[in-house]
Amino acid sequence: MDALYTAVATATHGRDGRAVSNDGQIDLQLAPPAALGGNGQGTNPEQLFAAGYAACFGSALGLVGRQAKVDVSDAAVTAEVSIGKEGEGFGLAVVLRVELPDTLDEATGRKLVDAAHQVCPYSNATRGNIEVELVIE
Repeated sequence: MDALYTAVATATHGRDGRAVSNDGQIDLQLAPPAALGGNGQGTNPEQLFAAGYAACFGSALGLVGRQAKVDVSDAAVTAEVSIGKEGEGFGLAVVLRVELPDTLDEATGRKLVDAAHQVCPYSNATRGNIEVELVIE
């Protein structure tokens, strides 16, 4: 792969620390969510992953929409990232909820969402590694 861009961030103290990008655009307090026994007074890796995946998938959807000459600029993507026990460790699962414009017919919408799932770098990174469910709303 020829890298077009490389993001750099450093996290200290795991889920009870800070995450900082090298350019200073991200500087976040991290904390486990209350559901995992934390105080919830910061963000957590699952939220960051969800935000990144939703944004990336939305961009991929825009790309395939433009290629198909279909306006999906009003689409919204919500990523739900779950963490749970998996064997001796932990695993993730993702539900991507894609809200498409009302003017788009169901078959075209499904085709574009499926195409975005083939283009999106997050989808390509997770494919075969974690469960990703696509839901069109």
